[in-house]
Amino acid sequence: MNRRELVKTVAAHGDLDAKQVDATLRSFTEVVTAVVAKGEPVNISGFAKFAKIQRPARMGRNPGTGEAIRIKASKKARITPLKGFKDAVMTPSLAPKLARGVWSPSGGASAAKAASASKAPAKKAAPEKKAAPAKKSASAKKAVAKKG
Repeated sequence: MNRRELVKTVAAHGDLDAKQVDATLRSFTEVVTAVVAKGEPVNISGFAKFAKIQRPARMGRNPGTGEAIRIKASKKARITPLKGFKDAVMTPSLAPKLARGVWSPSGGASAAKAASASKAPAKKAAPEKKAAPAKKSASAKKAVAKKG
């Protein structure tokens, strides 16, 4: 599911305007990104934790030569799914139920597009080309040559 499909699905599920949902989603991502960039974690209980982590410098080994190398300190973004989300993903019966027709696992909006495309008038099929006659094998040619 991409962003556009997510906006349409949330709007349909919550009976909201798609533009409002898009603006809210955009604001949400901007706020979470800005807060985490400053080093403050963001927890959405039952869903996920967004955090910036500091990895200290450490010693490692070059796998090709076995030589000891120094790995410099770095900063990483970490998104950790929380218990409620993991439980719902691992046990689909615990997942929230969406309103009927809001989203289908077979493709969501893509399936709706395919269904509407099938209602369009069918295009004429291109005329089929006739297959070239099969060539005789080398042994069949020899048999014909011996008879003649």
